[in-house]
Amino acid sequence: MSGDMLGWDESVFRDETVFDFEYVPETFQHRGEQMETLKYALRPAVRGSRPLNVLARGPPGTGKTTAVQKLFDELAGVSDVQTVRVNCQVDATRYSVFSRVFEGLFDYEPPTSGISFKKLFGQITERLVEDDEVLVVALDDVNYLFYENEASETLYSLLRAHEAQSGAKIGVVVVSSDLDLDVIADLDGRVQSVFRPEEVYFNTYGEREIVDILRERVERGFVDGAVGPQILDAVAERTADSGGDLRVGIDLLRRAGLNAEMRGSTEVSVEDVEKAYEKAKHVHLSRHLRGLSESEQAFLRTLAEHDGKRAGDVYDPFHDATDLGYTRYSEIINKLDQLGLIDAEYAEVEGRGRSRELSSSYDAEAVLERLE
Repeated sequence: MSGDMLGWDESVFRDETVFDFEYVPETFQHRGEQMETLKYALRPAVRGSRPLNVLARGPPGTGKTTAVQKLFDELAGVSDVQTVRVNCQVDATRYSVFSRVFEGLFDYEPPTSGISFKKLFGQITERLVEDDEVLVVALDDVNYLFYENEASETLYSLLRAHEAQSGAKIGVVVVSSDLDLDVIADLDGRVQSVFRPEEVYFNTYGEREIVDILRERVERGFVDGAVGPQILDAVAERTADSGGDLRVGIDLLRRAGLNAEMRGSTEVSVEDVEKAYEKAKHVHLSRHLRGLSESEQAFLRTLAEHDGKRAGDVYDPFHDATDLGYTRYSEIINKLDQLGLIDAEYAEVEGRGRSRELSSSYDAEAVLERLE
């Protein structure tokens, strides 16, 4: 390791925005097959026809969102095609999804109150017909719509738009990171009958693929010589250990760079990586927590103090903290269990039948630290 020290006005970073999760890389490696399937499905839109629908599935951090963004960037240059990506972690109801679609088409948000769904829906479809445009909507992290029981209604409205407004052409790209969720089987029968998507699977990246992808980020994001091959290999190994979630590797590079700067060093060391990994490995947790409501966060705080207890025992302190009833409490447990934030296992309790035992999927300290 070189003994070179940073000057006051120097940085190990060339461009720190390269390590933002929203950053779209210029080259999109190891996803050629998936991109070809997506292009095949959406090609009819370029000809003015309704595109095929798509279901994109795969573990977190495998390039699903980047694939959609790359494709939508390409379609932005095509006249008469509109694209809107909806983050369902943020917009988890049918109304909020269509509000985001409205904003994408009209470039301003609809009124926050006083406008019915029917009117909102009508304005969207009328606009498409008047301008003779094809709309492609990506429901990113669609699993959140399922957790809120809003998926079937939302998809039904999108897929049946041409029946409500003759000439409306809408295609849907559904993106799910929840491998336990059977998207099609969990939809209403009336939606299943019209939702026959092309399926695209995004498999977990292997360690050599992770090295290839992160190398490009290093070359664009760091100054020359700041991150050597040994460091890149160490980051890729840690990323593979975290289930191959590329976001862990991207966050790990950024944090390791900041650690090097804190030491005043011009080079990132293995120690910088090891220290950064303790926080970067919880990227998945942090992302989920940001999308939770206050009552859902309050439940996780309560559970952190009552880990491994039965649902009935955890309810009392949760109720004291939130004043919410047992029905809402059960809904929160089901959602957080589906998200993988908690484990809710049924167990036989003598004299009381079956009860759920609740435990956090993450270290209680890590959860509390990120909820502050």
